[in-house]
Amino acid sequence: MKYNELVIKKNKAPKRVGRGISAGQGKTAGRGTKGQGARKSSLRAGFAGGQTPLHMQIPKLRGFKSKRVDKQEVYTGQLELIKSATIDADSMFKAGLVTDPFSNVKLIVKGELTSKKTVKIQAASAGAIAAVEKAGGSVEIVERQARPASKRTKKEV
Repeated sequence: MKYNELVIKKNKAPKRVGRGISAGQGKTAGRGTKGQGARKSSLRAGFAGGQTPLHMQIPKLRGFKSKRVDKQEVYTGQLELIKSATIDADSMFKAGLVTDPFSNVKLIVKGELTSKKTVKIQAASAGAIAAVEKAGGSVEIVERQARPASKRTKKEV
């Protein structure tokens, strides 16, 4: 027997609220008196009563910086622009295919690759790997190049 195949019957009928004072849960039906919570309408998650909700405020706070690493795409046809046989993030940056040599790069099929290339990259589609191997090259999945530490030092007092 699996947990998702269990057939459970309710043992208790749902409570009928708001059927008069003598019914036990009548008149206000446990909603208190007046106000937004006593009305029929329900509020959406995160509603803050007209104030800007917290989930909308957070990215606008001073000093917010995304920790997510950029992802960039390179096409198989663009690899022909690089003359060297071994292609990595630095050579793609120097050729102008990516804007940052420290970002994650994915190889995608678009265009034709005719020369033999050894590609060292963070990700590649199955079709792109097949296209590079068809041209006689190889694809090696490597870790993203780490950004060097800042060279700033504290001034001596």
